[in-house]
Amino acid sequence: MDLVVLWAGLVALVMILYVVLDGISLGVGLLFPTAREESEKDILMGSIAPVWDANQTWLVFGGGAIFASFPVVYGVLSSALYIPLVAFLAGLIFRGVAFEFRASGKRKGPWDKAFFLGSLVAVFSQGLTLGGILSGISVKELHFAGGPFDWLNPFSLMVGVALMPGYILLASCYLIIKTSGSVQQRAYQQARKAAWGVIFFMAVVTVWTPVHYPLVMTNWFSIPRIYYVWAFPVLGLVCFGALLRSLKKKQEKPPLIWAVGIFLSGYLGLAVSFYPFAIPPTVTLWEAASQKETLSFLLWGAVIVLPVVVGYLIYSYAVFRGKVSGELYGH
Repeated sequence: MDLVVLWAGLVALVMILYVVLDGISLGVGLLFPTAREESEKDILMGSIAPVWDANQTWLVFGGGAIFASFPVVYGVLSSALYIPLVAFLAGLIFRGVAFEFRASGKRKGPWDKAFFLGSLVAVFSQGLTLGGILSGISVKELHFAGGPFDWLNPFSLMVGVALMPGYILLASCYLIIKTSGSVQQRAYQQARKAAWGVIFFMAVVTVWTPVHYPLVMTNWFSIPRIYYVWAFPVLGLVCFGALLRSLKKKQEKPPLIWAVGIFLSGYLGLAVSFYPFAIPPTVTLWEAASQKETLSFLLWGAVIVLPVVVGYLIYSYAVFRGKVSGELYGH
């Protein structure tokens, strides 16, 4: 297999793992103000406390993988999207500090607000970053050639807002599994509302993306892509219908499976639409990749590290499986 394609697949796998797993943590932060009592807030925190670090490991892994295997992508995106990326990291730091200090603080109110605001900034900034990439980045001789605010446009703002119901959907489906009583019942309602929000914004993105970026429309109807690209929106609709049925039947584990399916359908649909560009609309994967010898050497590291990280993640979720109570928070 082509090493560039193999590394593109590895980076794509790591990034979707980060989006889904840390998306759950970020979604819990967005849902935090809906907790009605102090004990319910402790339950929400306790649901993510044991796997907090494991989820964010994928961000470090993904950043390192892009830096080593696609240095042009790392250099161009860090210049073109400097402001939303810094805001994203600031949001993560802000919510992380609030998460730790709230556990032992006597006045929890300010930390509650800090945790929510940090989550909100991180999610919105992620959406701005994704929207900025999908909008197209000006590149000349493999260097960023645009302005510092090229990412700021109505399409990026829409993607920033659209990411919020997505992460709320993941978090509420996760809370259905991890909680019981009033928190679980409220999570069923929140998941249902968020699901409709997600499907609405996915429809908007599907219509708006080819208008904003005409090459996508060309790709959708080119051979052989036309034979399979439409399978992804169909997969999304199937998962959406199954999600609503599982929520109506008050099932616990299936809603999260179907919610992840919706995310995968959107993620794979975008990847196929923009392939083979690493930085749309001009830089391909092969132009952005490191030398063949470098990719080959890095692959040995990935073969060793990736199973360790996956094993750590599975072990964390296995050890802390089952329902959570407020008493668990305060590690």
